[in-house]
Amino acid sequence: MSEYFDTVVRVRYAETDKMGVVYYGNYYVYFEVGRVEYMRHQGVDYKQMEMQDDCFIVVAESNCRYRRPARYDDLLRIRTRVTQIKRRTIRFGYEIFRDQSGELLATGETGHVVCDGKGRPKTLPEKFRRLFAGATIGEPSPPPMQ
Repeated sequence: MSEYFDTVVRVRYAETDKMGVVYYGNYYVYFEVGRVEYMRHQGVDYKQMEMQDDCFIVVAESNCRYRRPARYDDLLRIRTRVTQIKRRTIRFGYEIFRDQSGELLATGETGHVVCDGKGRPKTLPEKFRRLFAGATIGEPSPPPMQ
């Protein structure tokens, strides 16, 4: 199992303000892109998780620390990892780098409660817990290698 997974996205014009800087709320969209791709890389198809296992990971908390602005047409590397997993909760950590320079632009975290389709908390099925079993809390990763 990978400790983290990197996903690369290009900043679209619609994600920026008049000055060409990424609007702050879009970092949470990037976190979601990173989270879904991390899960897919670990063998978890989120759509199938919902349909077959009646298992949803509901965002219960989130934070983002903005360090430098991302701008229109930048390639961003979203580094995602599981930082904590418990019976009914899972926490993801994120780092967003400017892909070409490796400059750290933002860090963040989301905390999720595992729920059924009616929004009631439930235990994360063992098959998913095993896929994330190696998750540990650690220091931020070094910038991506060029």
